[in-house]
Amino acid sequence: MADVTRRSDLAVRTASAVVMIALAGLALWAGGGVLLLFVLLSAGLVFWEWRGIVLRFPDSGPTKALWLVAGLLYVGSAAWAILSFDSGARLMLIALVIATDVGAYFAGRAIGGPKIAPSISPSKTWAGLGGGMLAAGLLSAIVLTLGLYAMSDSVERSSSDHWFEPGFAALAFLTGACIAIVAQIGDFFESWMKRRAGVKDSGNLIPGHGGVFDRVDGLLFAAIVAGLALSLVGHFL
Repeated sequence: MADVTRRSDLAVRTASAVVMIALAGLALWAGGGVLLLFVLLSAGLVFWEWRGIVLRFPDSGPTKALWLVAGLLYVGSAAWAILSFDSGARLMLIALVIATDVGAYFAGRAIGGPKIAPSISPSKTWAGLGGGMLAAGLLSAIVLTLGLYAMSDSVERSSSDHWFEPGFAALAFLTGACIAIVAQIGDFFESWMKRRAGVKDSGNLIPGHGGVFDRVDGLLFAAIVAGLALSLVGHFL
């Protein structure tokens, strides 16, 4: 009976994931007003779930009000950052966060080992963090190195190996690994909020997955940090 229940839950989770990916992919492909509407709608749903979590905090009214203001700033900053990226950077960031989740899941399941913060998120292990960093780092190194190859001219490719820069590949790997760490911090932050509120999920909008906040917790913080990093780089260039 338990096996049947697990298979049924897996089917629901898979179907929900397919729908989410299809909707997000359509919005990213369409761009413009469709993307703007999708991001604003998603941000609104995340803030609504943030509000539901905060109202369960064991805090006074004024403190909860400050949390709501912080939520507006947090979610709004992430939405602004995602919309400010060009299409390539936006897609790359999302791909790296997904790679982090996938790498962490499989490494955590296969290796297990010590937990990072069991009182906040009992399922998160150091092995999972390492797997997420490795997956995101490899994806970043491969995609950005191939991009460098595509930008080099044919003469340069055929006459030498100068189009391949080991230092560039290492920096790309390090960038992806850092984004994985940032995404995991965002995940832990939401888990801490839910623990403090005494809830398992941020909502029940997505069958088998919980709420929208549950699905984009890592992306929110990663987008904010990436947006700040790009702004600083642009300022000094």
